[in-house]
Amino acid sequence: MSSNLSPQSEADEPARVLLESLLRVPHIRNNVAHVHEIPPREAKYGEFPGDLDPRLIQALQARGYNRPYTHQAAAIQHAMNEKNVVVVTPTASGKTLCFNVPVIQRVLEEPEARALYLFPTKALAQDQYGELHQLTQAADGQIKVYTFDGDTPSSARKAIRSAGSLILTNPDMLHVGILPLHTQWIRLFENLRYIVIDEIHAYRGVFGSHVANVLRRLQRICAFYGSAPTFICASATIANPREISEQLLGADVELVSENGAPSGRKYFMLYNPPVINEELGIRRGVVNETRRLAARTLAAEAQTIVFARSRMRVEVLLNYLRKTMRKLHKNPMRVAGYRGGYLPNERRLIEQGVKSGEILGVVSTNALELGIDIGQLRVAIIAGYPGSISATWQQAGRAGRKAESSLAIMVASSAPLDQYLAANPHFLFGQAPESAVVNPDHVQIYAEHVKCAAFELPFEDGEHFGGFHPLPLLQYLEDQQILRHTGNRWHWSSDVYPSEHVSLRSASSENFVVVNTSDRNQVMAEVDFDSAPMLIHTEAIYMHLGETYYIDKLDWDRRTAYARPQQSDYYTDALSKTDIRVLRVDQTCDAFAASSEDETASEDQPSTKHERLKAGEEYPLTATPTAGLPASKDLPPYGPEEIRRQMQGSGPEENEAGIPLPAATVPMIGQPMLSRNFGEVVVSTLVAKFKKIRFETHENIGYGDVSVPVLETQTEAYWLTLSAETKDRIEVAGGDLGAALNGMATLLAQAAPLHLLCDPSDLRAVPMVRAPHDDLPAVYLCDRYPGGIGLARKFFDIDLQVLAAARDILAGCPCATGCPSCVGPEIELGTNAKRGAMILLESIVRRAG
Repeated sequence: MSSNLSPQSEADEPARVLLESLLRVPHIRNNVAHVHEIPPREAKYGEFPGDLDPRLIQALQARGYNRPYTHQAAAIQHAMNEKNVVVVTPTASGKTLCFNVPVIQRVLEEPEARALYLFPTKALAQDQYGELHQLTQAADGQIKVYTFDGDTPSSARKAIRSAGSLILTNPDMLHVGILPLHTQWIRLFENLRYIVIDEIHAYRGVFGSHVANVLRRLQRICAFYGSAPTFICASATIANPREISEQLLGADVELVSENGAPSGRKYFMLYNPPVINEELGIRRGVVNETRRLAARTLAAEAQTIVFARSRMRVEVLLNYLRKTMRKLHKNPMRVAGYRGGYLPNERRLIEQGVKSGEILGVVSTNALELGIDIGQLRVAIIAGYPGSISATWQQAGRAGRKAESSLAIMVASSAPLDQYLAANPHFLFGQAPESAVVNPDHVQIYAEHVKCAAFELPFEDGEHFGGFHPLPLLQYLEDQQILRHTGNRWHWSSDVYPSEHVSLRSASSENFVVVNTSDRNQVMAEVDFDSAPMLIHTEAIYMHLGETYYIDKLDWDRRTAYARPQQSDYYTDALSKTDIRVLRVDQTCDAFAASSEDETASEDQPSTKHERLKAGEEYPLTATPTAGLPASKDLPPYGPEEIRRQMQGSGPEENEAGIPLPAATVPMIGQPMLSRNFGEVVVSTLVAKFKKIRFETHENIGYGDVSVPVLETQTEAYWLTLSAETKDRIEVAGGDLGAALNGMATLLAQAAPLHLLCDPSDLRAVPMVRAPHDDLPAVYLCDRYPGGIGLARKFFDIDLQVLAAARDILAGCPCATGCPSCVGPEIELGTNAKRGAMILLESIVRRAG
């Protein structure tokens, strides 16, 4: 174990006492990879502007705000000078005051002034409402603050539109419920002085690209009504806050990044679960180890938040920890879950319970990663690397949100990047946070919002949208009878309400509801469209608030699942099957040649099956870096430095673990790669079966069938086609083609997001032993977003670079035959998976290089 702990003089701090108690437990101490101490920080103060309204000063002082921190003072001054500003400081540094003070000051000066607050989630808007409402009431009881989202009753909406001074909403509601109905919001748009965008770092990838276009539409409508609002943005620590803000706003932005807020001492423990099978490279599961650590912090009455990577893990951990609380003779209901799908009133009660201390522990997805005020927690436990440095520090920052000491623990999973972090903790503690990336001009996204903008206001000849003149697109829409050109304007002529058909976050805007048949069919939860086949199929065990429910029926057409309470000692895990049909090959090249255009349609080709050694399971896209990681040249290498030197042509013949390096031991099988391709495909996903998994032992106790429609997505894909001789050659060399392809797909799914600067959920990796349209082995990498967002096309340009990175990841893993940290566990893929994948990758990379 490495550490930078200070001397024992700090031992009286509660977090230090808790840390020391954990380190005295042998099975914990022996598996701690690193302990890092972050010293406390003193506050740095500035001054409020001298011309603040006395009523506002009095209201601030009544709430304990006598002097602003330096970053608050700077941001307030920029905003009051009508300069766009982004404030970038850590969690719990008081960013809210940066936008509330200038907004309230302006409304006090100009009672007709309006402000629009945008939060990435409804929950965050509701949370911020309380603080803003109290401050405005203390300053001037006439200032009306409202939230406006999908939960707002129809009866209240007219009053909000006419009387609301400060409107708190989210991008989705702005997109579908405000901008298309701007004629009902004339008072807002004519008098809009400030637009506040909180948690701006959340607007990245596909979601951020959509939001950038929503903001273009917003500014277009503001200009129509004669207003030019100032933007005030707040962000967690990322590498490019000014750049991402300017991309989203399309305007210059002032940056405030020097944090003046105080913070308590923070301890960060990096915990790596023990290996329980050295031969297979299997470690104890991240869920069980998280449970054991959380049990000790809860037993010590340390208020704890646990972050899990999925809704299923939240419910499983919640179930486990409530059992633990019973064993500790504590009230099990003092541990709660928090995730998407819970009803709004349930989430509010949980937030209030955590803030008051009534709830001792909360298990959450990243839904609580953002700045919802849940008070001061002592411990944050992160079950698996969240995928980015920024997200890690956001989650760790949920503990110790004031000046008290706190403890954060990250429990590494068996995933490659988690294991790399355990071996190289400097990546977390010495590496700069990632950049956020958006592409608002991606053709599919841009086109959808041009349609929405045209519905809202006619385009004039020569008018630009986001820096481009969309004339070709307008002409195309006229040909489709969606627009008509009259005089010098392009008018909407369709009876379609376009924003209803554009989801900012997913392929479908439809949700399913889960009703409790034992409670008069009351709606108990919502499930998004894509997750419904996996979570609420007939005979599924659905977990909600730590309780188990049996799904008697999923009515697909009514988008409703019927559930009843049932005590269950198992949970269900659905298995999916993926087919791919090639529609068109846009670009193709052989193993070494430059790309060439090939517009040959392939409509009649049979579908390509996703073949798995274990029937029906979709290839997982887990344990990969997420959006915004820096380019590989800027990162520390995967695995030992000796491996990196060997790849550059120097260094020893074995790595630190004694594993021979590829150049010395991997047989070459000629060039296995026949062609590299890019084109349009249809991806069909069918959830066909589910497993029953016992809670405590995780053993598989049975299967069941699932009957749901096939979900189809037309998108873009890259695929690597291998030669017909590859199967025989790889078997002669001691590998297995099926296992090798599965391992290679795993590695590409791990390496691709690092180079594409995307979220791993944006991609789908599909290995195939034999593609029916040409009977050849292949690996597909598909955009998950309908129509594609350019990831597969970009991968086509850098595929050899990513293949080399995948080879390096595999070479750096010390296992002998394959493990969850590289190609996957041997028990699933067979003993030849690692060897086969290395033979393929080494042969491709060295021949192509």
